[in-house]
Amino acid sequence: MGKAIENAFSIEFIALKKPLKPTPADIFTIQDPTSFNEVAMAIFRYQSAENPVYKKYIETLGLKSTEITSLKQVPFLPVEFFKNFEVLSGPQSTDAVTFTSSGTTGMSVSKHTVSDISIYETSFRKGFELFYGKIKDYAIFALLPSYLEREGSSLIYMMNDLIRLSENGHSKFYLDHTEEMLGWLSMREEFLKKPENKGKKNLLIGVTYALLDLIEHQNLKLESTIVMETGGMKGKRKEMIREELHDVLCKGFGVDVIHSEYGMTELLSQAYSKGDGIFNCPPWMQILIRDTNDPFSYLEYGRSGGINIIDLANINSCSFISTHDLGKKFSDGSFEVLGRFDNSDIRGCNLLVQ
Repeated sequence: MGKAIENAFSIEFIALKKPLKPTPADIFTIQDPTSFNEVAMAIFRYQSAENPVYKKYIETLGLKSTEITSLKQVPFLPVEFFKNFEVLSGPQSTDAVTFTSSGTTGMSVSKHTVSDISIYETSFRKGFELFYGKIKDYAIFALLPSYLEREGSSLIYMMNDLIRLSENGHSKFYLDHTEEMLGWLSMREEFLKKPENKGKKNLLIGVTYALLDLIEHQNLKLESTIVMETGGMKGKRKEMIREELHDVLCKGFGVDVIHSEYGMTELLSQAYSKGDGIFNCPPWMQILIRDTNDPFSYLEYGRSGGINIIDLANINSCSFISTHDLGKKFSDGSFEVLGRFDNSDIRGCNLLVQ
């Protein structure tokens, strides 16, 4: 009898035990689809139990988290929940950082509470170096006026950190110092032509309208500079389709391709495009393309639909987010952003499609 009671107690204890929370090491050492799926499902089990907003959303859908056994079954939290709720898994730390999205007057903004800022730092540092190499090999010229003019930008936090880590005196934000920036950029171009500086590069990253303003001021011929746009006209100019925009920027900067960064306030990871608008994710981030008529069905490679994002770095908020972006995914895991759903807010990091 005593043994039966002991067994019953053990079963009840196991049922009540909290799901094991994966560590940052589990996330940032992912190398293959199998380990991604294992960590993603572990994070789902943790967040479905420890995130009140996500847990309530799952219950409202009439689903039981214990019956969800694959990523294709996992519900994705609509991104607008970040506008109305604090999306948090586990307790908030006393040194939490809150990032906010940009928005026009009267528009509600998203808020992303980051309990452990070191996870964000690890994500964007490792992500950048995965695609572009060592940060110390770059001088970073940042043209991000709309982001600098407000508080709480996750992009400004990231660029501040990368500028610091570059340890280069020319790396900085250039807000109203166009002539100064052009002078240093030109000097760096000549400097990088020397054989002993092989492997060193410049990164010119800017919000779209600021890059267009720059080439209207002066056409350039950049041979050792990566030009990266973060998207968005911020109401300063008429929106352009990507192909037209990149053609104008290529001619103005004298480069063959324009790079792009895909990120948002609600994410702690970024995808990058090295040309033609085709983005790749770091190993701890993936996207799925949902059917626009059935949010719980997913489309085959090459078909257009809504973008769902799995960002495992979001372990302390929600790693499964349904966005308002339209896109298509390819068999190698890369993806293309085609635009936005009608009647949804225009976010700075995406372009519209006609």
